[in-house]
Amino acid sequence: MSNETLRFADLGLSEVTLRAVEAMGFAEPTPIQRETIPLVMDGRDVIAKAPTGTGKTCAFGIPLIECLNPDMKDLQALVLCPTRELCEQIAADLRALVRFNPAIRIASIYGGANMNKQVEALKKNPHIVVATPGRLLDHMSRGNVWLGNLYTAVLDEADEMLKMGFIKDVRRILNATPGDTQVVMFSATISREVMDVAWEYQHDAVEIQVASQGDSRPKIDQYLIHSSGSQRMEDMLDIIRQEDYHRVMVFANMKVSVKQLTERLQRRHGSVDCLHGDMPQSLRNKVMQKFRENKLEMLICTDVAARGIDVEDVEAVFNYDIPDENEYYLHRIGRTGRAKRQGAAYTFMTEQDKYRMRDILKYTRSDATLMAFDEDRRLRPAAELAAEAEEEV
Repeated sequence: MSNETLRFADLGLSEVTLRAVEAMGFAEPTPIQRETIPLVMDGRDVIAKAPTGTGKTCAFGIPLIECLNPDMKDLQALVLCPTRELCEQIAADLRALVRFNPAIRIASIYGGANMNKQVEALKKNPHIVVATPGRLLDHMSRGNVWLGNLYTAVLDEADEMLKMGFIKDVRRILNATPGDTQVVMFSATISREVMDVAWEYQHDAVEIQVASQGDSRPKIDQYLIHSSGSQRMEDMLDIIRQEDYHRVMVFANMKVSVKQLTERLQRRHGSVDCLHGDMPQSLRNKVMQKFRENKLEMLICTDVAARGIDVEDVEAVFNYDIPDENEYYLHRIGRTGRAKRQGAAYTFMTEQDKYRMRDILKYTRSDATLMAFDEDRRLRPAAELAAEAEEEV
């Protein structure tokens, strides 16, 4: 059967999972789901290179749920991820997948949250735990989590997790699992650290690569604008007004920049809040809830704070600063253009930044149009404005 005609029903899923997938609004599996679900359900180790926004959570979440034994009390599946926001997002997606199968229990544990509440959740014998490495090790050291009967371990955003310094933690966790535990890894890039972990803990793994193209590639128009300093905010507000955007994410590289920009925008725009690493988890949760419920028009973020944010109707992304890492560019702009909607990404740059942006676009295989404001403050292609200027001369 060709990939074009493959449906979720063709993957041999249970009726309750099919109902949940339909309720989530998914008509047919994405390429990463088509390739991954049968392999993981067959017990194979998998290392998958897939860009953001391709449906990775369902790619591993559906087979985890399908292969569970609800009658067992031991923890059967573990999902490791780098940040609290991603941990919450994955847990929410998994709970949506089991909405018609209430016997399956899911717990999320991560740093910055109430320890006692997590202990109570673990006492209920969850079948699946979604965790950040540090907090999981904390619970393991206290005897709250036992991995001795774990069937499957998933490492989501493995490259980012290992880059953030969790490699020793990940090894300690995997060393606590049975030798035959199925290990499934998802990564935007296959770095040396990812390959080292794969070589050490996977057995005869199947490699999958899904390119950012076709229906799986977010539909995002990308623009570059020469702007710096405080002028960036004025330019951004003009674009938002002209395009009538009401759901926007703005990325800056430093926490202090996020705080300052948020304060300035709140005085000018009103419906603005931020996410950064200095905020307590309870406040971060409240901000994210407001954004998901459409009570905020603008969300200002650092890269780490924004990991795992999955809001389908973000209309545009602004790179207030050019990202420090090439792959961060994809993670940022991938917040828009979701669910086959058209998105837009605007990057502010100086003349000195053009070579850096050239490298980012080459690395990410992206195309971006250089834009400029005309005399009426309308944003238009710079080449078009240059041609008009030549005609006047």
